[in-house]
Amino acid sequence: MKQRRVVKSRRVRVRRHRSRVVRLRRRFARLAASLQSRQSTARRVLLPLALLVVVLIPLPGLASDTRQKPPACAGSACHAQRVSAQRWSVSLPGTWAAGTGQEATGDGGTVPVNGQAAYVAVGGGLAIVGTGLSLAAYTLDHGKERWNTTLTAPLGTVIVSVRAWQGVITAGLLAPGSHTRTEAVFNAANGVEIRHYPAAVFGGAVAASTATTVVISGTTVTSYNNVTGRVRWQRTISGGQSWQADGETLYVAEAPGGDASSSPVTALKVINLETGTERILSSPQDQPFSGTLAMAADGSVLFASPTMVTAYSGSTGGELWDRGGAVPEGTDPAAREIDLMTASGTLVGVDPLTGNVRASLPGAVATGPAAVYVVRDGVALGLDSGANGTAWGYDMAKGRVEWTSPPLPWPHFFSDVSGLGGSAAAAGDLVVVTACVRLAASPGICADPKLVAFTV
Repeated sequence: MKQRRVVKSRRVRVRRHRSRVVRLRRRFARLAASLQSRQSTARRVLLPLALLVVVLIPLPGLASDTRQKPPACAGSACHAQRVSAQRWSVSLPGTWAAGTGQEATGDGGTVPVNGQAAYVAVGGGLAIVGTGLSLAAYTLDHGKERWNTTLTAPLGTVIVSVRAWQGVITAGLLAPGSHTRTEAVFNAANGVEIRHYPAAVFGGAVAASTATTVVISGTTVTSYNNVTGRVRWQRTISGGQSWQADGETLYVAEAPGGDASSSPVTALKVINLETGTERILSSPQDQPFSGTLAMAADGSVLFASPTMVTAYSGSTGGELWDRGGAVPEGTDPAAREIDLMTASGTLVGVDPLTGNVRASLPGAVATGPAAVYVVRDGVALGLDSGANGTAWGYDMAKGRVEWTSPPLPWPHFFSDVSGLGGSAAAAGDLVVVTACVRLAASPGICADPKLVAFTV
């Protein structure tokens, strides 16, 4: 892929509230889809957006053309002093949809028009936005655009993931037909492409720096030297398997016959992303792991099934704990916790190795159009969707809202099921979302789209 241009200085979903039961069902369905979609090439064509597409979701109001509604965060815990945690906002280039008009999505959040997907990543001092074949980088301290580049690629090629690392940016480029993917590596300082490597449609970069990039391709995990482009080390895996990264450790599912989409997972291939050292982690007592590989954090590997979440030791493969009716939501690296949504709608932060609950957010706190999207250092970011919502930070240990924002219209939070991209930085407390300050006269069009940054 060659770059067509690099231009300096210019100006990027929170899910619509769903009933808790529907949320639990959909999240498990998404986990199951991550395996089933690998069953055949045809399914890979149909599901790239379900797994790699950054999920876009709406964030409430900065300004709006709709009558003000009360915030959806409910209860005495929500009566916090209105202190804005907003760091900066910057105007976005291109045409974006918002609201409920003909160009807008069902949730009304701020997204690119004509069904185009947008991808966001935060890390290495930058917030990155990818749409179509365009990438833009903004500094995390002030939101200043550092660079904006458009890639030259065969007609029909699109960006399907963006990940930000220290010193480099990686972007997954899906070829026409959705059968093949290339992972491009860019210099974070100026947006110049350094290298590009073959990747699996549901793989891509799992670690990167200015010196090296580790990429999951169809049947291998390969570490490349970014200076020479040569292979540093390469490990063989079964094609189409699910995977999860935990720091410098990569877990890849192994199943009898090599098809994890239809067979129970009986082992994990554990690969050190720096050295390439690998080992096999067998399931306990010769029984398959319970469910689908869903998450890995702090030495604990989580599998999810329709009835429960089960945690296994990343060292021995032994079962650590389980929780019925729960669904993995994410991780809180600073607090060293795993976040689970219980059947009652309560979000709990648990110890990865013991499963003991350390903090919680009652389901009654987020009502109506409100939802919680990420937890950082024990503070959950909540967003009230619609034209006149707010962002708010709920301290799970103290059991109260610590801050609320001014109106933030038509917001969207970006999720990446790999955990390596999306609106929230993996390390640090910065989160970016899109919002629409003002709707245009044309229904469904945003006249002033913004990329907005918050400190959680």
